[in-house]
Amino acid sequence: MFSRRSDLPLDKDALSRFLPWLIAFMVFLAILAMAGMLALNTVAQRWDRGISGTLTVQITPVDDPAQDAERLQAVLAILAATPEIARYESLGDDRLMQLLEPWLGAAAGARDLPLPRLVDVELKPKASLDVQALSRRLSGRVPGASVDDHRVWLERLVRLIQTMQGLASLVLMFIALATVGTVVFTTRTGLAVHREAIEVLHLIGAQDSYVARQFAGRALALGLKGGVIGLALAVPTLLAIGYFAQQLESSLIPNVRLGAAHWAIVGALPVAVAIIAMMTARLTVLKTLSRML
Repeated sequence: MFSRRSDLPLDKDALSRFLPWLIAFMVFLAILAMAGMLALNTVAQRWDRGISGTLTVQITPVDDPAQDAERLQAVLAILAATPEIARYESLGDDRLMQLLEPWLGAAAGARDLPLPRLVDVELKPKASLDVQALSRRLSGRVPGASVDDHRVWLERLVRLIQTMQGLASLVLMFIALATVGTVVFTTRTGLAVHREAIEVLHLIGAQDSYVARQFAGRALALGLKGGVIGLALAVPTLLAIGYFAQQLESSLIPNVRLGAAHWAIVGALPVAVAIIAMMTARLTVLKTLSRML
């Protein structure tokens, strides 16, 4: 499958035997970096859709339950009078317990905890709300009421994810450069080893492009072989990471499962690496022969 007839004894080169394993290692790292980048992008989009355009109003508890209910109704009245707000909902104690459970564990079920009142607020699409002005109105009417703007920490989270994606992109670039450098070194070594055979081919009328096709075909076959090995090693690794992430069963960790489009990109990476190896070998041979012969 990965062999191809050649007028040069390239199959006997010692260096070409190690090239598939080097490419397999690079493809393995590239797939992990790309999968991480795609997963981070999915998480960022999911959190952006679920959190952007929402606010949370927090009301500190008081000792008197009746006064606590009055404070909540005063906050709801202010929210109802705010035109930029599309929907608001007061969270009950059971819902608060569910939110605290990932952080406090079994202690979240204790009913004697001083739980604040939380109101989930959803803004109208493309609404421009002055959050600070709303916070001042609420605190002026109900002391202890505050507004948590999710956009503040969401922007920080997005910047962190973008930084990690940039690092993953740098890893992919370094892997590509390492692949190119490895193929260039292997190809130049092969040219030096088979210099006499190449001179004979030139004497019988072979062009540089013909010799370049010999090396390019060999690089393509070795690149595909190494890419398949790297893919075979990377897929179980990704599945294992996804499996252990699901076993945590924590709402703090988002679902980072790759979709069909993501797997298609991962599957196409070995082919892309093989094509890079082929083009690199061809250009290296043409450039080297133009100076050597």
